[in-house]
Amino acid sequence: MRLSRALLALPVAALVLAFPGVAQADESVQVKLLDLNETGATGTATLTATSGGDLKIVIRSKGMTPNSPHAQHVHGAANGMDFHCPDKSADANGNGFVSTEEGLKMYGDIFISLTNTGDTTKASGLAVDRMPKADAQGNLTYERTIPAAELPEGTIEHLKDLHIVQHGIDANNNGTYDMDALGESTFAKSIGVNGIPAEATDPATCGMVSGAAAGSVPAGGVDTGDGSTTDNRSPMLFAVGGVALLGAAGTLVARRRLVGQR
Repeated sequence: MRLSRALLALPVAALVLAFPGVAQADESVQVKLLDLNETGATGTATLTATSGGDLKIVIRSKGMTPNSPHAQHVHGAANGMDFHCPDKSADANGNGFVSTEEGLKMYGDIFISLTNTGDTTKASGLAVDRMPKADAQGNLTYERTIPAAELPEGTIEHLKDLHIVQHGIDANNNGTYDMDALGESTFAKSIGVNGIPAEATDPATCGMVSGAAAGSVPAGGVDTGDGSTTDNRSPMLFAVGGVALLGAAGTLVARRRLVGQR
């Protein structure tokens, strides 16, 4: 009898081995976006790894700078580096705001650029012409599925180790990005784009996967994607792909979108 049952089970086992993906199901993680720099902005994000290996991202935020584009990214690393959302202690220069440079040390390099269309690598980190725009009430909606072939290696396996940061704040509450509040963005300037307000690049929200533990900043510094954990050079030049981002058309679009929206 036992032999008969074992023989009957063989075809089922063979089917499972022949089609290993059949039993797999989509896996989702939730991210609660909390305000940075006292923006009051909040939101939720869902990251879903599909059975085919794609990544679907859905974001709903409110309290963002109205009628303005917001650069947003998945940050972190897939090599065991320990990154997390920053708090006020990240404000190294004491001006009352956590800048992009200060935040990168905590939340890590750009892993995926959450653009509406086209490239999603870190080279599109400031491609604001392809980033989502908040409506007149400050609500932002984003939804995109990124094919498996376009995801950085290890994305799905380390989904719970990644987090989301949205940029663009209104420090002086005048409804737009301008130079009056925080001056020029040193982050944008460091990659060759002048005349961009710091308000446009400073982080507005950050969220970690629910249940993920916040640890300490890795001793090796920010991961710049070269496999090194000891490179202490500034991550700015790596974070947005340097010259690749700075085509003439892209620069013009960025300035038109970010400066003097009234």
